[in-house]
Amino acid sequence: MDKVTWKPKPDAHDYPAAASYLSLIVTSAQASDLVEQLKVAPLDHYKAKDILRASGLPLLAPDNAHVAADLAKVKKNKELSPILLIRGDLTRGIALQIADGYHRVCASYHLDENTDIPCLIAEHPSAHPSHPKAAE
Repeated sequence: MDKVTWKPKPDAHDYPAAASYLSLIVTSAQASDLVEQLKVAPLDHYKAKDILRASGLPLLAPDNAHVAADLAKVKKNKELSPILLIRGDLTRGIALQIADGYHRVCASYHLDENTDIPCLIAEHPSAHPSHPKAAE
């Protein structure tokens, strides 16, 4: 079985991709703030199965073009970029957001649902009212 290897930090283009996605669900200013948080967040690890469960997103099929491309990278022993997450809030019904890396999570899951995926996580201020930026 192929094993996923990971880069030590996200690719530079992952941050603009995250900002583009986030700007669809929060204001541009909030998206920029979240991306800045991601840039300085410590690297953490979560299992592929838990990331998918927390996000509420479906597992994409291995023949999805982007998932297949990531699976091909793994087969060629190429490292994948860590994923970028925005923490959800179970008590408020806010799901985890995969700001960048959904296809990499799905590819990893297909190889082994217990794959530890390196992640950077930002805290969305509206999800956590005690967050200092929540009042802005």
